[in-house]
Amino acid sequence: MIRKRQTRRSLLAAVLLCMSAAAAACPICLGAGQSTKAEQLADAQHAVLAVPTADASRFRVIEVIRGERPSTSTIEGGYPRVAPVTDGKVPKGQMLLLVRDDPLPTWVILGAIGKEESAWLRRLAVGKHADELSAEEWRARVALVVPFLENRQPLVAEIAYGNIAAAPYAAVRTAKPRLDARAVRAWLADPELAERHRAYLLLLGVSGNARDVAAIEQRLEAAWKSGDATNLASMLAADLELRGVARMTWVDEKFLRDRARSTAEIEAALLALSVHANANDAIPRERVIQSYRVFMKAHPDIAGYVAPDLAAWQYWDAVPEYVALMKSDVRQQFPSRLAILAYLRQSPSGEARELALQTQALPGARR
Repeated sequence: MIRKRQTRRSLLAAVLLCMSAAAAACPICLGAGQSTKAEQLADAQHAVLAVPTADASRFRVIEVIRGERPSTSTIEGGYPRVAPVTDGKVPKGQMLLLVRDDPLPTWVILGAIGKEESAWLRRLAVGKHADELSAEEWRARVALVVPFLENRQPLVAEIAYGNIAAAPYAAVRTAKPRLDARAVRAWLADPELAERHRAYLLLLGVSGNARDVAAIEQRLEAAWKSGDATNLASMLAADLELRGVARMTWVDEKFLRDRARSTAEIEAALLALSVHANANDAIPRERVIQSYRVFMKAHPDIAGYVAPDLAAWQYWDAVPEYVALMKSDVRQQFPSRLAILAYLRQSPSGEARELALQTQALPGARR
């Protein structure tokens, strides 16, 4: 029973993720858990560069990155005491980056960084959350951080990667003139960077050539044969970026029509299509919607997984199909059913809205 409940929670989380797919950030690269240091810096109302004092809990401010200079020369720094700090010292030529939000009094230590990066940090510390940035601001931010990917300073590299991982895919695509495909290939070959491979696969799709087309194809074929969904969304998105619309038929047949594919594989394929549809460039949104309809027919029990995107795009031609599905005896998985009802409630069809209001979400749901 516990396992079944966990499965339902996972499915619901997947649908909620899809519901946010049309938002700013690229959902392929986002991970669960605490905010990244890139987000903490961008969101912070106050940021400074400082050095430790004799008092282990206090730091002397050297330079202000964002906000007003503190009223006292030293500030109180809280958890965490980062690894680069040893016996109250920081690496030679570096200082500590600390951030704080009102009304909290304690500063948070993000890590050690060179003072020469202060101008770069000021441009990133804008006091805005990711979903508050405009498309133009995201393009500028991507251009700003790409040269610092895998920088020799760990904190610089972490902040640069965090911004790329949070950027909308349309903004990531604008990085092409600044990317070195050879460097991206090297990052993907480095097992120590495995946690960053999701984003770096997208960058390979943006910067790659025919050599990379063949390499990604081999990886996709191996993943398909083994049923491995690891980084599958990134590989598919990169493959489509390099190959274009002609590759969509292959995706339809291999992942959306194939009933042998796992839920994880299907979700990965839908996620890759979603980010491309939201960018609406290499793969036009209209073509993605066509594939979504293929998926709905092949998988009626989870057909609602694409409903949030269709609603975000104001695509209502699927209303009759969803209405018929809700009236049928097809047992919908609960997250799918929930998404369909939300779609129908938003539609311009009075009949569909009435059906959604009259239909209870729980009866008939697969548990």
